[in-house]
Amino acid sequence: MTSVRRSARARTIGAGLAAVALAAGAVSCSKGDAEGAAGDSPKMTPAAAVAKAAKNSDDITSLRYRMTGEVPEQGRVKAEAAMRMKPDVAMSMKMTALDQGADGSAEIRLVDKAMYIGGNAEMAKEMDGKSWMKFDLSALGDDALGGGAPGAGQAEQNPATESTFLTGAEDVKKLGSEKVDGVETTHYRGTVTLDTLRDSFKDEDKETREKREKSLKQYEDMGVDEMTMDMWIDGDDHTKQFRMKGEADKGRLDLTITFLDYNKPVTIKAPPAKDTMDLAEMMNDLESS
Repeated sequence: MTSVRRSARARTIGAGLAAVALAAGAVSCSKGDAEGAAGDSPKMTPAAAVAKAAKNSDDITSLRYRMTGEVPEQGRVKAEAAMRMKPDVAMSMKMTALDQGADGSAEIRLVDKAMYIGGNAEMAKEMDGKSWMKFDLSALGDDALGGGAPGAGQAEQNPATESTFLTGAEDVKKLGSEKVDGVETTHYRGTVTLDTLRDSFKDEDKETREKREKSLKQYEDMGVDEMTMDMWIDGDDHTKQFRMKGEADKGRLDLTITFLDYNKPVTIKAPPAKDTMDLAEMMNDLESS
């Protein structure tokens, strides 16, 4: 019986870590005065319109977004998230890996230097009635948590940062005007490689370079070298939506992120302690049993 329970606990820990990995791989804001979609002005080139939206992403302190598409190894995914970058990093994401059955749904919260995973029925069965698993990030140190800059685990994969990638394309073109979630936007497209992306932000300040370099790492890990990127920019020179497509060593990447709002209050709370099991304690229990 002990060996059966140990095996079940091991599967639970594995499922929890898989959820962390899925969240990590899940992969933009000041207002302008122009009316209509960005890039409509004959004086603004497609590259300039994209660069202006990328620059505005630096002012984002919080956001909500929706994600859909396909991720290498994980398959089809969908998620909705809220993220705060200042004064501290916090995030809440509800996501589903559509091809993974009962193990494919989870809610991830990042708050107070800890990650919590819940909402997975298969995990909950093996956690003594607890519905959340806690993974303490503070032991990883300030470097892993990004110090004072945005970043901590999957929070380093800030979609506002990733939306700036089109500035690294040399073939940006305007495709026309389109509505996204009822908002008038201008649609742009270009091709980016990891090398051209790095070259595009080499002259940025240190904090910007570090943020964008961290966002590139997930694509390196997937084995993606070149991507087609679409970007939809609204009349306030915000990125309303972007899509990234590419072939990876571990499968196909085709991910669309739609921004729902910017710079509105985001409050993330840790789950109740009574409903939470600490991953470190589970691992110690597994080793001693």
